[in-house]
Amino acid sequence: MAHKRDLYTRLVYTRANPIFGRIAYFTLKLLGIEIPNSVIIGNDFELTHGGFGVVIHPNSVVGHRVKMYPGVTLGRADVHLPIERSGFDSIVIEDDVILASGAKVLCKSGTLRVRQGTVVGANSVLLTSTGENEIWAGIPAKRIGEREGSSKVLDQENL
Repeated sequence: MAHKRDLYTRLVYTRANPIFGRIAYFTLKLLGIEIPNSVIIGNDFELTHGGFGVVIHPNSVVGHRVKMYPGVTLGRADVHLPIERSGFDSIVIEDDVILASGAKVLCKSGTLRVRQGTVVGANSVLLTSTGENEIWAGIPAKRIGEREGSSKVLDQENL
């Protein structure tokens, strides 16, 4: 069964179209969403609630079935440095990840990976790679548990 896409998601995928791509990209910008054409996005990506305020660094990869809420940022943690001096390579968001409203995923050097099934809580600032099916929250974000259905249960003391 085909997944019904909303306008925002259609625009995200249309960015790759040689004819309508530029129109889609600038329409997203007008809607408050910055996703450069160089960002690779997997199947069934969802900009939940329209994704207003989402900003994704051009050196990012987003996996399949990723849910991104408004205000999410994927970017460099060392913006005070010129790009030529930055140790930043990329951000990789693997499959089935949820990035809650206002989550910031910031990489200072190398590649930061948000592993499959991870949830990054609302307004969290994630500065390090995660394991699979983990839940991260806080500023800076810390691992507070495992996603339901994984072999470990939530750490109740950190909730």
